[in-house]
Amino acid sequence: MRRATPITITEYGVFTVTRIDAKDSALVLFSGGQDSATCLAWALERYRRTVETLGFDYGQRHRVELECREGYRAAIAREFPHWAERLGEDHMIDLSVLGAISDTAMTREIEIQATASGLPNTFVPGRNLLFMTVAAAVAYRRGLKVLVGGMCETDFSGYPDCRDDTMKALQVALNLGMKTRYETRYAVETPLMWLDKADTWRLAETLGGEALVELIRVETHTCYVGERAELYDWGFGCGQCPACKLRKRGYEAYRAGEQVTTAPV
Repeated sequence: MRRATPITITEYGVFTVTRIDAKDSALVLFSGGQDSATCLAWALERYRRTVETLGFDYGQRHRVELECREGYRAAIAREFPHWAERLGEDHMIDLSVLGAISDTAMTREIEIQATASGLPNTFVPGRNLLFMTVAAAVAYRRGLKVLVGGMCETDFSGYPDCRDDTMKALQVALNLGMKTRYETRYAVETPLMWLDKADTWRLAETLGGEALVELIRVETHTCYVGERAELYDWGFGCGQCPACKLRKRGYEAYRAGEQVTTAPV
């Protein structure tokens, strides 16, 4: 397992061109949070050759989530040796330009609140569109055809770039713009799309039992403000931001055998 090598989006030359079995390998967009950590486990269980990871430093409000990436990768390789054999390279992309043009609570030290559009100001316009496009460029150089993301349409945020229709449209656009007639099609996989947060915890248990649930609880980070001083039953966080409330509510519902049917308050 290799450490991530920070690069910018202009330094394509650092990627070596490899030809991996496109149908049995994947590139996972991995932020260090609960959702993408679950998706990484899902991909490691599903794809039998190589699963690589990709993270983005886009000038986000804090770096805690990014710092969790390496620890989670090391922990999952240690606890699940059969997955370690398939865990490939980790790539880190500098997309600070996104933070520079985004005036949101994810990229600025401002209060988290609703906007006139009805969306929370944690929405970073264009983020997932850019992430998927850059991921496809990385995948092209790596000989990978499956992109895995933790986008979800059921967690109450309402982000338009997390919608199933958006991901399907992106898959079409990526194939139109990057695939030749002789190549395998690109596939965008979103295993959490129709799961609530309780179901996401349940998926982790299905994939790796209590050991994986515990790794995700302790090694990942979701809190919008980057608080990591106190470990709760559901993980680290401030306990007050929307991300912490949703993670907490999902964990409690998972342990109680319930669903998350209303937005946490």
